[in-house]
Amino acid sequence: MTQAPATHGRAEEPAPETPDLSEGWGEQRSRLRKELRRFDVLLFLICTLVGLDTIGSVAAQGPQGLTWMAILALLFFLPYGLLVAELGSAFPVQGGPYVWTRLAFGRLTAGLNQILYWISNPVWVGGSLCIIALTTWEEFFTPLPGLWKYAAGLVFIWGGALAVVQSVRVGKWVPIAGAVARIVLLGFFLVSVVVFAFQNGVHALPAAEFAPTYAGFVALVPVLIFNYVGFELPSSAAEEMRNPRRDIPLSILRSGFAALLLYGGPILGILFVLPSERIGSLGGFIDACKAVFTVYGGSVAADGTVTLTGAGAVFGGVAAAGLIIGLLTSGVTWAMGAHRAQAVACADGAGPAWLGTISEKHGTPVRVNLLSAILASLLLVVALNLTEGDGEKYFAAGLGLTICTTFISYVITFPSLVVLRRKYPDAPRPYAVPGGRIGVWTVTALATGLVAFTVVVLIWPGFGVGWFGTEGSPADSLPEAFAGQRLAYTLSQVVPLLIIGVVGLVFYALGARTRRTKR
Repeated sequence: MTQAPATHGRAEEPAPETPDLSEGWGEQRSRLRKELRRFDVLLFLICTLVGLDTIGSVAAQGPQGLTWMAILALLFFLPYGLLVAELGSAFPVQGGPYVWTRLAFGRLTAGLNQILYWISNPVWVGGSLCIIALTTWEEFFTPLPGLWKYAAGLVFIWGGALAVVQSVRVGKWVPIAGAVARIVLLGFFLVSVVVFAFQNGVHALPAAEFAPTYAGFVALVPVLIFNYVGFELPSSAAEEMRNPRRDIPLSILRSGFAALLLYGGPILGILFVLPSERIGSLGGFIDACKAVFTVYGGSVAADGTVTLTGAGAVFGGVAAAGLIIGLLTSGVTWAMGAHRAQAVACADGAGPAWLGTISEKHGTPVRVNLLSAILASLLLVVALNLTEGDGEKYFAAGLGLTICTTFISYVITFPSLVVLRRKYPDAPRPYAVPGGRIGVWTVTALATGLVAFTVVVLIWPGFGVGWFGTEGSPADSLPEAFAGQRLAYTLSQVVPLLIIGVVGLVFYALGARTRRTKR
Protein backbone atom coordinates (compact mmCIF):
# COMPACT_ATOMS: atom_id res chain seq x y z
CA MET A 1 0.00 0.00 0.00
CA THR A 2 1.46 3.33 -1.07
CA GLN A 3 1.26 6.05 1.57
CA ALA A 4 1.94 9.75 1.19
CA PRO A 5 4.47 11.05 3.71
CA ALA A 6 3.00 13.13 6.51
CA THR A 7 4.91 16.29 5.78
CA HIS A 8 4.11 19.88 6.51
CA GLY A 9 4.17 22.84 4.17
CA ARG A 10 3.63 22.74 0.47
CA ALA A 11 1.71 19.97 -1.25
CA GLU A 12 3.79 17.44 -3.13
CA GLU A 13 3.52 15.96 -6.58
CA PRO A 14 1.30 12.88 -6.94
CA ALA A 15 2.92 9.46 -6.72
CA PRO A 16 4.55 8.45 -10.04
CA GLU A 17 1.90 5.79 -10.63
CA THR A 18 -0.92 8.35 -10.34
CA PRO A 19 -1.99 10.12 -13.58
CA ASP A 20 -0.83 13.73 -13.35
CA LEU A 21 -2.77 16.76 -14.63
CA SER A 22 -0.25 19.26 -13.33
CA GLU A 23 0.71 21.13 -16.51
CA GLY A 24 0.10 24.75 -15.64
CA TRP A 25 -1.07 23.73 -12.15
CA GLY A 26 2.37 23.37 -10.54
CA GLU A 27 2.58 26.96 -9.29
CA GLN A 28 -0.92 26.79 -7.81
CA ARG A 29 -0.20 23.38 -6.25
CA SER A 30 2.81 24.82 -4.44
CA ARG A 31 0.45 27.08 -2.48
CA LEU A 32 -1.51 24.19 -0.97
CA ARG A 33 -0.77 23.20 2.64
CA LYS A 34 -1.01 19.72 4.10
CA GLU A 35 -3.01 20.35 7.27
CA LEU A 36 -5.82 17.74 7.26
CA ARG A 37 -5.34 14.76 9.57
CA ARG A 38 -7.49 11.62 9.71
CA PHE A 39 -9.63 12.94 12.59
CA ASP A 40 -10.16 16.20 10.69
CA VAL A 41 -11.36 14.25 7.65
CA LEU A 42 -13.74 12.18 9.80
CA LEU A 43 -15.39 15.27 11.31
CA PHE A 44 -15.40 16.92 7.87
CA LEU A 45 -17.44 13.99 6.56
CA ILE A 46 -19.84 13.95 9.53
CA CYS A 47 -20.48 17.64 8.94
CA THR A 48 -20.98 16.93 5.24
CA LEU A 49 -23.26 13.90 5.53
CA VAL A 50 -25.52 14.96 8.40
CA GLY A 51 -27.59 17.75 6.89
CA LEU A 52 -30.13 19.33 9.23
CA ASP A 53 -32.24 20.81 6.42
CA THR A 54 -33.81 17.53 5.28
CA ILE A 55 -34.71 15.82 8.58
CA GLY A 56 -38.18 17.36 8.50
CA SER A 57 -38.72 16.32 4.89
CA VAL A 58 -38.09 12.65 5.75
CA ALA A 59 -40.20 12.74 8.92
CA ALA A 60 -43.07 14.36 6.98
CA GLN A 61 -43.53 11.07 5.07
CA GLY A 62 -44.24 9.14 8.26
CA PRO A 63 -42.71 5.90 9.60
CA GLN A 64 -42.09 4.48 6.14
CA GLY A 65 -39.36 7.10 5.86
CA LEU A 66 -37.29 5.03 8.29
CA THR A 67 -37.98 1.88 6.28
CA TRP A 68 -36.82 3.45 3.04
CA MET A 69 -33.85 4.96 4.88
CA ALA A 70 -32.73 1.44 5.86
CA ILE A 71 -33.32 0.05 2.35
CA LEU A 72 -31.39 2.84 0.65
CA ALA A 73 -28.56 2.48 3.17
CA LEU A 74 -27.98 -0.97 1.65
CA LEU A 75 -28.81 -0.20 -1.99
CA PHE A 76 -27.14 3.22 -2.26
CA PHE A 77 -25.15 4.38 0.77
CA LEU A 78 -22.99 1.24 0.94
CA PRO A 79 -22.22 0.96 -2.82
CA TYR A 80 -21.57 4.71 -3.02
CA GLY A 81 -19.15 4.54 -0.09
CA LEU A 82 -17.27 1.61 -1.64
CA LEU A 83 -17.06 3.43 -4.98
CA VAL A 84 -15.65 6.66 -3.55
CA ALA A 85 -13.28 4.84 -1.20
CA GLU A 86 -11.54 3.27 -4.21
CA LEU A 87 -11.47 6.39 -6.37
CA GLY A 88 -10.33 8.63 -3.51
CA SER A 89 -7.50 6.36 -2.39
CA ALA A 90 -6.36 5.32 -5.89
CA PHE A 91 -6.35 8.85 -7.34
CA PRO A 92 -5.56 11.20 -4.42
CA VAL A 93 -5.22 14.32 -6.56
CA GLN A 94 -6.49 17.82 -5.76
CA GLY A 95 -9.85 18.31 -7.43
CA GLY A 96 -11.18 14.83 -6.64
CA PRO A 97 -14.39 14.28 -8.65
CA TYR A 98 -13.29 16.61 -11.45
CA VAL A 99 -10.03 14.72 -11.88
CA TRP A 100 -11.72 11.30 -11.86
CA THR A 101 -14.19 12.41 -14.52
CA ARG A 102 -11.47 14.17 -16.53
CA LEU A 103 -9.31 11.04 -16.61
CA ALA A 104 -12.29 8.88 -17.56
CA PHE A 105 -14.21 11.01 -20.07
CA GLY A 106 -12.10 14.02 -21.06
CA ARG A 107 -11.94 17.70 -20.21
CA LEU A 108 -15.19 18.91 -21.87
CA THR A 109 -17.40 16.36 -20.15
CA ALA A 110 -15.64 16.85 -16.84
CA GLY A 111 -15.81 20.64 -17.12
CA LEU A 112 -19.57 20.71 -17.79
CA ASN A 113 -20.09 18.16 -15.06
CA GLN A 114 -18.06 20.19 -12.58
CA ILE A 115 -20.16 23.31 -13.21
CA LEU A 116 -23.24 21.38 -12.05
CA TYR A 117 -21.41 20.08 -9.00
CA TRP A 118 -20.01 23.48 -8.03
CA ILE A 119 -23.08 25.62 -8.68
CA SER A 120 -25.26 23.38 -6.53
CA ASN A 121 -23.50 24.90 -3.51
CA PRO A 122 -24.55 28.55 -3.97
CA VAL A 123 -28.04 27.31 -4.92
CA TRP A 124 -28.17 25.33 -1.67
CA VAL A 125 -26.72 28.04 0.55
CA GLY A 126 -28.87 30.82 -0.92
CA GLY A 127 -31.86 28.49 -1.06
CA SER A 128 -32.91 25.85 1.46
CA LEU A 129 -30.13 26.43 4.01
CA CYS A 130 -30.78 30.15 4.17
CA ILE A 131 -34.56 29.82 4.40
CA ILE A 132 -34.38 27.27 7.25
CA ALA A 133 -31.91 29.49 9.12
CA LEU A 134 -34.24 32.49 8.74
CA THR A 135 -37.29 30.42 9.75
CA THR A 136 -35.46 29.12 12.83
CA TRP A 137 -34.47 32.63 13.84
CA GLU A 138 -38.05 33.85 13.54
CA GLU A 139 -39.43 30.83 15.44
CA PHE A 140 -37.11 31.20 18.43
CA PHE A 141 -35.94 34.81 18.50
CA THR A 142 -37.63 37.65 16.63
CA PRO A 143 -39.56 38.27 13.36
CA LEU A 144 -37.65 39.52 10.32
CA PRO A 145 -40.04 41.84 8.48
CA GLY A 146 -39.33 43.43 5.11
CA LEU A 147 -35.69 44.22 4.41
CA TRP A 148 -34.55 42.58 7.66
CA LYS A 149 -35.09 39.16 6.08
CA TYR A 150 -32.82 40.09 3.16
CA ALA A 151 -30.21 41.52 5.53
CA ALA A 152 -30.21 38.43 7.75
CA GLY A 153 -29.94 36.16 4.73
CA LEU A 154 -26.96 38.08 3.39
CA VAL A 155 -25.24 37.92 6.79
CA PHE A 156 -25.72 34.14 6.74
CA ILE A 157 -24.30 33.82 3.21
CA TRP A 158 -21.32 36.12 3.64
CA GLY A 159 -20.50 34.79 7.09
CA GLY A 160 -20.06 31.41 5.44
CA ALA A 161 -18.02 32.93 2.61
CA LEU A 162 -15.63 34.47 5.13
CA ALA A 163 -15.06 31.05 6.68
CA VAL A 164 -14.50 29.34 3.31
CA VAL A 165 -11.73 31.70 2.18
CA GLN A 166 -9.58 31.02 5.26
CA SER A 167 -6.52 28.78 5.10
CA VAL A 168 -7.15 25.09 5.69
CA ARG A 169 -5.45 25.36 9.07
CA VAL A 170 -8.13 27.83 10.15
CA GLY A 171 -10.98 26.71 7.90
CA LYS A 172 -10.91 23.09 9.04
CA TRP A 173 -12.27 24.19 12.42
CA VAL A 174 -15.57 25.09 10.77
CA PRO A 175 -16.51 21.49 9.87
CA ILE A 176 -15.10 20.36 13.21
CA ALA A 177 -17.38 22.84 15.00
CA GLY A 178 -20.25 21.79 12.74
CA ALA A 179 -19.79 18.10 13.53
CA VAL A 180 -19.66 18.79 17.27
CA ALA A 181 -22.76 21.03 17.01
CA ARG A 182 -24.67 18.23 15.24
CA ILE A 183 -23.71 15.59 17.78
CA VAL A 184 -24.59 17.84 20.73
CA LEU A 185 -27.82 19.20 19.21
CA LEU A 186 -29.20 15.87 17.99
CA GLY A 187 -28.04 14.07 21.13
CA PHE A 188 -29.73 16.62 23.41
CA PHE A 189 -32.88 16.45 21.28
CA LEU A 190 -33.03 12.66 21.72
CA VAL A 191 -32.51 12.93 25.48
CA SER A 192 -35.32 15.50 25.60
CA VAL A 193 -37.59 13.17 23.60
CA VAL A 194 -37.07 10.46 26.25
CA VAL A 195 -37.93 12.93 29.04
CA PHE A 196 -40.96 14.13 27.05
CA ALA A 197 -42.13 10.55 26.55
CA PHE A 198 -42.03 9.82 30.30
CA GLN A 199 -44.01 12.97 31.09
CA ASN A 200 -46.50 13.10 28.21
CA GLY A 201 -46.40 9.80 26.38
CA VAL A 202 -45.75 9.50 22.66
CA HIS A 203 -47.75 8.97 19.50
CA ALA A 204 -48.27 5.36 18.57
CA LEU A 205 -46.56 4.22 15.39
CA PRO A 206 -48.55 1.28 14.00
CA ALA A 207 -46.44 -1.37 12.28
CA ALA A 208 -48.52 -0.98 9.12
CA GLU A 209 -47.24 2.60 8.70
CA PHE A 210 -43.68 1.29 8.32
CA ALA A 211 -44.69 -0.66 5.20
CA PRO A 212 -42.89 0.81 2.17
CA THR A 213 -44.97 2.07 -0.76
CA TYR A 214 -43.93 3.20 -4.22
CA ALA A 215 -45.55 6.62 -3.70
CA GLY A 216 -43.54 7.00 -0.50
CA PHE A 217 -40.38 5.95 -2.31
CA VAL A 218 -40.87 8.54 -5.05
CA ALA A 219 -41.43 11.25 -2.45
CA LEU A 220 -38.53 10.20 -0.23
CA VAL A 221 -35.77 9.05 -2.59
CA PRO A 222 -34.49 12.60 -3.38
CA VAL A 223 -34.04 13.72 0.23
CA LEU A 224 -32.88 10.33 1.54
CA ILE A 225 -30.16 9.96 -1.06
CA PHE A 226 -29.23 13.63 -0.65
CA ASN A 227 -28.78 12.86 3.07
CA TYR A 228 -26.35 10.11 2.10
CA VAL A 229 -24.03 11.99 -0.27
CA GLY A 230 -20.79 13.87 0.34
CA PHE A 231 -18.18 11.11 0.65
CA GLU A 232 -16.20 12.56 -2.27
CA LEU A 233 -15.76 16.06 -0.84
CA PRO A 234 -12.52 15.46 1.13
CA SER A 235 -10.96 14.11 -2.08
CA SER A 236 -11.33 17.60 -3.58
CA ALA A 237 -8.70 18.64 -1.03
CA ALA A 238 -6.64 15.43 -1.34
CA GLU A 239 -3.31 17.25 -1.62
CA GLU A 240 -4.07 19.13 1.60
CA MET A 241 -4.41 15.84 3.51
CA ARG A 242 -1.53 14.21 5.36
CA ASN A 243 -2.25 10.70 4.07
CA PRO A 244 -5.24 10.52 1.70
CA ARG A 245 -4.61 6.93 0.56
CA ARG A 246 -5.10 5.69 4.10
CA ASP A 247 -7.43 8.26 5.62
CA ILE A 248 -10.15 8.49 2.94
CA PRO A 249 -11.38 4.85 3.12
CA LEU A 250 -11.25 4.73 6.94
CA SER A 251 -13.07 8.05 7.32
CA ILE A 252 -15.79 6.96 4.89
CA LEU A 253 -16.45 3.81 6.91
CA ARG A 254 -16.64 5.56 10.28
CA SER A 255 -18.61 8.60 9.15
CA GLY A 256 -21.13 6.36 7.37
CA PHE A 257 -22.07 4.59 10.61
CA ALA A 258 -22.22 7.92 12.46
CA ALA A 259 -24.53 9.43 9.82
CA LEU A 260 -27.02 6.57 10.06
CA LEU A 261 -27.31 7.02 13.83
CA LEU A 262 -27.51 10.81 13.69
CA TYR A 263 -30.30 10.70 11.10
CA GLY A 264 -32.38 7.78 12.31
CA GLY A 265 -32.69 8.80 15.96
CA PRO A 266 -34.02 12.36 15.42
CA ILE A 267 -36.45 11.27 12.68
CA LEU A 268 -37.90 8.62 15.01
CA GLY A 269 -38.07 11.27 17.77
CA ILE A 270 -40.06 13.65 15.56
CA LEU A 271 -42.54 10.90 14.70
CA PHE A 272 -43.02 10.11 18.39
CA VAL A 273 -43.53 13.75 19.40
CA LEU A 274 -45.59 15.37 16.63
CA PRO A 275 -48.89 14.26 15.09
CA SER A 276 -48.34 13.31 11.44
CA GLU A 277 -50.55 16.16 10.20
CA ARG A 278 -48.29 18.71 11.93
CA ILE A 279 -44.99 17.52 10.46
CA GLY A 280 -43.92 19.83 7.63
CA SER A 281 -40.90 19.58 5.34
CA LEU A 282 -39.61 23.00 6.36
CA GLY A 283 -40.47 23.17 10.04
CA GLY A 284 -40.64 19.52 11.14
CA PHE A 285 -37.42 19.47 13.14
CA ILE A 286 -37.92 23.02 14.45
CA ASP A 287 -41.47 22.26 15.63
CA ALA A 288 -40.36 19.03 17.27
CA CYS A 289 -37.59 20.83 19.18
CA LYS A 290 -40.08 23.38 20.49
CA ALA A 291 -42.51 20.68 21.56
CA VAL A 292 -40.02 18.53 23.47
CA PHE A 293 -38.36 21.49 25.17
CA THR A 294 -41.65 22.22 26.96
CA VAL A 295 -40.50 19.59 29.48
CA TYR A 296 -38.04 22.20 30.75
CA GLY A 297 -40.62 24.97 30.79
CA GLY A 298 -43.57 25.79 28.56
CA SER A 299 -46.84 24.43 27.28
CA VAL A 300 -48.63 23.17 24.16
CA ALA A 301 -52.05 24.71 23.47
CA ALA A 302 -55.01 22.71 22.16
CA ASP A 303 -54.35 23.98 18.62
CA GLY A 304 -50.72 22.82 18.80
CA THR A 305 -49.18 26.24 19.45
CA VAL A 306 -46.05 25.89 21.59
CA THR A 307 -44.98 28.45 24.18
CA LEU A 308 -41.57 28.05 25.82
CA THR A 309 -40.83 29.63 29.18
CA GLY A 310 -38.01 29.61 31.73
CA ALA A 311 -35.39 26.93 31.12
CA GLY A 312 -37.40 25.72 28.12
CA ALA A 313 -36.95 29.07 26.40
CA VAL A 314 -33.22 29.06 27.24
CA PHE A 315 -32.68 25.54 25.89
CA GLY A 316 -34.81 26.42 22.87
CA GLY A 317 -32.64 29.42 22.09
CA VAL A 318 -29.44 27.41 22.49
CA ALA A 319 -30.80 24.64 20.23
CA ALA A 320 -31.90 27.21 17.64
CA ALA A 321 -28.42 28.72 17.61
CA GLY A 322 -26.95 25.23 17.26
CA LEU A 323 -29.28 24.50 14.34
CA ILE A 324 -28.28 27.70 12.55
CA ILE A 325 -24.60 26.92 13.13
CA GLY A 326 -25.21 23.41 11.80
CA LEU A 327 -26.82 24.78 8.65
CA LEU A 328 -24.04 27.30 8.11
CA THR A 329 -21.30 24.72 8.57
CA SER A 330 -23.04 22.37 6.11
CA GLY A 331 -22.81 25.02 3.42
CA VAL A 332 -19.22 25.90 4.34
CA THR A 333 -18.04 22.29 4.34
CA TRP A 334 -19.56 21.50 0.95
CA ALA A 335 -18.11 24.75 -0.38
CA MET A 336 -14.62 23.82 0.80
CA GLY A 337 -14.74 20.74 -1.42
CA ALA A 338 -16.80 21.88 -4.41
CA HIS A 339 -14.94 25.19 -4.78
CA ARG A 340 -11.54 23.50 -4.77
CA ALA A 341 -12.66 21.10 -7.50
CA GLN A 342 -13.93 24.04 -9.57
CA ALA A 343 -10.62 25.87 -9.19
CA VAL A 344 -8.74 22.81 -10.44
CA ALA A 345 -11.13 22.57 -13.41
CA CYS A 346 -10.47 26.20 -14.34
CA ALA A 347 -6.71 25.81 -13.96
CA ASP A 348 -6.94 22.77 -16.25
CA GLY A 349 -8.67 24.74 -19.02
CA ALA A 350 -12.30 23.82 -18.34
CA GLY A 351 -13.04 27.36 -17.21
CA PRO A 352 -11.56 30.85 -17.02
CA ALA A 353 -7.97 30.70 -15.77
CA TRP A 354 -8.42 33.55 -13.29
CA LEU A 355 -10.84 31.36 -11.30
CA GLY A 356 -8.19 28.65 -11.02
CA THR A 357 -5.88 30.81 -8.92
CA ILE A 358 -4.99 29.69 -5.39
CA SER A 359 -4.36 32.52 -2.92
CA GLU A 360 -0.74 32.73 -1.78
CA LYS A 361 -1.89 34.05 1.60
CA HIS A 362 -4.66 31.55 2.35
CA GLY A 363 -3.88 28.58 0.09
CA THR A 364 -7.56 28.49 -0.98
CA PRO A 365 -9.44 29.39 -4.22
CA VAL A 366 -10.59 32.80 -2.97
CA ARG A 367 -11.99 33.94 -6.33
CA VAL A 368 -14.26 30.91 -6.71
CA ASN A 369 -15.37 31.36 -3.09
CA LEU A 370 -16.34 34.99 -3.63
CA LEU A 371 -18.12 34.29 -6.92
CA SER A 372 -20.17 31.59 -5.19
CA ALA A 373 -21.19 34.00 -2.41
CA ILE A 374 -22.30 36.55 -5.01
CA LEU A 375 -24.40 33.91 -6.80
CA ALA A 376 -25.98 32.76 -3.52
CA SER A 377 -26.82 36.37 -2.64
CA LEU A 378 -28.45 36.98 -6.02
CA LEU A 379 -30.45 33.77 -5.70
CA LEU A 380 -31.69 34.78 -2.25
CA VAL A 381 -32.89 38.18 -3.43
CA VAL A 382 -34.48 36.89 -6.65
CA ALA A 383 -36.15 33.88 -5.04
CA LEU A 384 -37.65 35.87 -2.16
CA ASN A 385 -39.16 38.23 -4.70
CA LEU A 386 -40.45 35.52 -7.03
CA THR A 387 -42.05 33.56 -4.18
CA GLU A 388 -43.32 36.75 -2.51
CA GLY A 389 -41.71 35.66 0.75
CA ASP A 390 -43.37 32.21 0.73
CA GLY A 391 -40.78 30.22 2.68
CA GLU A 392 -42.26 26.79 1.92
CA LYS A 393 -42.29 27.42 -1.83
CA TYR A 394 -38.77 28.87 -1.80
CA PHE A 395 -37.54 25.90 0.27
CA ALA A 396 -39.12 23.28 -2.02
CA ALA A 397 -37.79 24.80 -5.24
CA GLY A 398 -34.34 25.51 -3.82
CA LEU A 399 -33.86 22.06 -2.29
CA GLY A 400 -35.12 20.34 -5.45
CA LEU A 401 -32.72 22.27 -7.67
CA THR A 402 -29.79 21.64 -5.30
CA ILE A 403 -30.36 17.90 -5.36
CA CYS A 404 -30.99 17.88 -9.11
CA THR A 405 -27.74 19.65 -10.06
CA THR A 406 -25.68 17.54 -7.66
CA PHE A 407 -27.18 14.25 -8.83
CA ILE A 408 -26.85 14.98 -12.54
CA SER A 409 -23.14 15.44 -11.89
CA TYR A 410 -23.04 12.09 -10.07
CA VAL A 411 -24.58 10.36 -13.09
CA ILE A 412 -21.31 11.22 -14.90
CA THR A 413 -18.87 10.89 -11.99
CA PHE A 414 -19.86 7.46 -10.65
CA PRO A 415 -19.18 5.51 -13.90
CA SER A 416 -15.59 6.81 -13.71
CA LEU A 417 -14.88 3.84 -11.44
CA VAL A 418 -15.47 1.32 -14.23
CA VAL A 419 -13.53 3.34 -16.81
CA LEU A 420 -10.52 4.04 -14.58
CA ARG A 421 -10.26 0.37 -13.56
CA ARG A 422 -9.77 -0.35 -17.26
CA LYS A 423 -7.62 2.66 -18.23
CA TYR A 424 -5.29 2.58 -15.20
CA PRO A 425 -5.19 -1.03 -14.00
CA ASP A 426 -1.73 -0.59 -12.44
CA ALA A 427 -2.50 2.50 -10.35
CA PRO A 428 -1.97 1.66 -6.65
CA ARG A 429 -5.30 0.89 -4.97
CA PRO A 430 -4.90 0.81 -1.18
CA TYR A 431 -8.60 0.01 -1.13
CA ALA A 432 -10.45 -1.71 -3.99
CA VAL A 433 -14.13 -2.54 -4.36
CA PRO A 434 -14.42 -6.27 -3.60
CA GLY A 435 -15.76 -8.74 -6.12
CA GLY A 436 -13.54 -7.88 -9.07
CA ARG A 437 -15.23 -6.68 -12.25
CA ILE A 438 -18.66 -7.86 -11.10
CA GLY A 439 -18.31 -5.94 -7.83
CA VAL A 440 -17.26 -2.76 -9.64
CA TRP A 441 -20.14 -2.96 -12.11
CA THR A 442 -22.64 -3.73 -9.33
CA VAL A 443 -21.76 -0.77 -7.09
CA THR A 444 -21.57 1.54 -10.11
CA ALA A 445 -24.95 0.42 -11.47
CA LEU A 446 -26.69 0.77 -8.10
CA ALA A 447 -25.25 4.19 -7.26
CA THR A 448 -25.65 5.62 -10.76
CA GLY A 449 -29.10 4.14 -11.35
CA LEU A 450 -30.56 5.53 -8.14
CA VAL A 451 -29.25 9.06 -8.63
CA ALA A 452 -30.46 9.02 -12.25
CA PHE A 453 -33.94 7.93 -11.10
CA THR A 454 -33.88 10.68 -8.47
CA VAL A 455 -33.25 13.32 -11.15
CA VAL A 456 -36.33 12.07 -13.04
CA VAL A 457 -38.65 12.23 -10.01
CA LEU A 458 -37.30 15.66 -9.06
CA ILE A 459 -38.12 17.13 -12.44
CA TRP A 460 -41.42 15.23 -12.67
CA PRO A 461 -42.67 14.45 -9.12
CA GLY A 462 -44.89 11.38 -8.98
CA PHE A 463 -43.20 9.66 -11.93
CA GLY A 464 -44.64 6.14 -12.11
CA VAL A 465 -47.24 6.65 -9.36
CA GLY A 466 -50.49 4.99 -10.40
CA TRP A 467 -48.74 2.81 -13.01
CA PHE A 468 -49.13 -0.97 -13.05
CA GLY A 469 -51.66 -0.93 -10.26
CA THR A 470 -49.68 1.17 -7.76
CA GLU A 471 -51.76 3.36 -5.49
CA GLY A 472 -51.85 7.15 -5.44
CA SER A 473 -52.00 10.11 -7.80
CA PRO A 474 -48.90 11.75 -9.37
CA ALA A 475 -50.28 15.16 -8.35
CA ASP A 476 -49.98 14.19 -4.68
CA SER A 477 -46.20 13.91 -5.07
CA LEU A 478 -45.78 17.60 -5.83
CA PRO A 479 -44.31 19.62 -2.94
CA GLU A 480 -47.15 20.94 -0.80
CA ALA A 481 -46.22 24.54 -1.61
CA PHE A 482 -46.69 23.75 -5.34
CA ALA A 483 -49.97 21.84 -5.00
CA GLY A 484 -51.81 22.04 -8.32
CA GLN A 485 -48.87 23.91 -9.92
CA ARG A 486 -46.93 21.20 -11.75
CA LEU A 487 -45.87 23.51 -14.59
CA ALA A 488 -44.58 26.14 -12.17
CA TYR A 489 -42.59 23.53 -10.22
CA THR A 490 -41.15 21.87 -13.33
CA LEU A 491 -40.06 25.25 -14.70
CA SER A 492 -38.41 26.04 -11.34
CA GLN A 493 -36.14 23.05 -12.03
CA VAL A 494 -35.73 22.92 -15.81
CA VAL A 495 -35.09 26.61 -16.52
CA PRO A 496 -32.19 26.94 -14.03
CA LEU A 497 -30.70 23.66 -15.32
CA LEU A 498 -30.69 25.02 -18.88
CA ILE A 499 -29.07 28.24 -17.68
CA ILE A 500 -26.41 26.28 -15.79
CA GLY A 501 -25.69 24.27 -18.95
CA VAL A 502 -25.12 27.49 -20.90
CA VAL A 503 -22.84 28.76 -18.13
CA GLY A 504 -20.82 25.55 -18.40
CA LEU A 505 -20.32 26.03 -22.15
CA VAL A 506 -19.32 29.67 -21.62
CA PHE A 507 -16.81 28.63 -18.95
CA TYR A 508 -15.33 26.01 -21.28
CA ALA A 509 -14.99 28.58 -24.07
CA LEU A 510 -13.22 30.96 -21.68
CA GLY A 511 -10.71 28.21 -20.90
CA ALA A 512 -9.58 27.92 -24.55
CA ARG A 513 -6.36 29.86 -24.01
CA THR A 514 -5.34 27.63 -21.11
CA ARG A 515 -6.06 24.52 -23.15
CA ARG A 516 -3.87 25.77 -26.00
CA THR A 517 -0.91 26.12 -23.65
CA LYS A 518 -1.33 22.49 -22.54
CA ARG A 519 -1.10 20.98 -26.02
